Amino acid sequence: MEILRPTLINIGGRIYRKSTVREETYQDEEEEDDFYREPMQCVDEPCDDDMIEETEKGFQCSMNLPSQLFKYIIGKKGETKRNLESETRTSISIPRQGMEGQIVITGQKRNGVISARTRIELLAETFRKKQPFTHFLSFALNDTEIQDKFSQFREEVLSKCSKDHRVESSIFQNPAKLHLTIGTLVLLNENEVTQACQLLQNCKEEFLDKICAGKPLEVEVSGIEYMNDDPAMVDVLYAKVQMKDGSERLQLVADRFMQRFVGSGLMLKDWDRVKLHATVMNTLFRRDPLAEDRSTTFSGKPGQRERESFDARNVLKERERTWLTNRDYTLQARERGPR
Repeated sequence: MEILRPTLINIGGRIYRKSTVREETYQDEEEEDDFYREPMQCVDEPCDDDMIEETEKGFQCSMNLPSQLFKYIIGKKGETKRNLESETRTSISIPRQGMEGQIVITGQKRNGVISARTRIELLAETFRKKQPFTHFLSFALNDTEIQDKFSQFREEVLSKCSKDHRVESSIFQNPAKLHLTIGTLVLLNENEVTQACQLLQNCKEEFLDKICAGKPLEVEVSGIEYMNDDPAMVDVLYAKVQMKDGSERLQLVADRFMQRFVGSGLMLKDWDRVKLHATVMNTLFRRDPLAEDRSTTFSGKPGQRERESFDARNVLKERERTWLTNRDYTLQARERGPR
């Protein structure tokens, strides 16, 4: 971490400094990895927080977190939890493994409870990013003309390019699942799924209906591009998308959704703007048709499965063809599946 430019995290409208993380690994242990967190300070401490309740014995705060994140708050053999309690002079009660419930922080001093809550929020934020995504928000390219044209494109590619290195039918997207991804989400319990659905409905009422003005957004899907710099070693080919009237309305809608979901903490922000694209070929599908499409984030995250690239040079010769036209779309948030 740079001293003059520390990493900042926005949680609930407040800005926090993120201290250096030291990750420790243990051999021959069955418990989850423990991550010792050095003290994290609120930029404007002491923080005023209405969630802190005064009791006869001091102060108390309850936090709602998915049970999947409890292990990171506890740490290996409880070390992280003990460090938090010792450094903030609080007591932290966490439900047992496999049980949902609230984390309860109690302490004699208000600032200690606030500090413990802040650190737990930062821990949860950090380790949520390490979870595989469970849902994604997308525009479905569900027009039959699009699906038929895509199927035709696939057959032509297989007919003309099947002898090219690693070009085969298994790496093509399912025509029924063509879509434009807005972003991926990590929803770890039913509470968060409900929250995401409500936020989706709020977005529709607040800006989607106004931007669309009661009319479908007509888009044109034409030409294909690849994501890396070598057309002979490609992992993902995607179709380019633009509004037929040349406007930025679809981009505006996608960016607004992304901003609202990122602001809610349910979606991670990878870029300032959504990259509107429809994946048509992906080498992740080669080994597992249900594999998630990490390429949507355009980032090589650790743990990504090994790919077997294909030679797309001949496929790209068809890139200038306008082969898909969509006259309607359905906005959907669905569980992880074929991308």
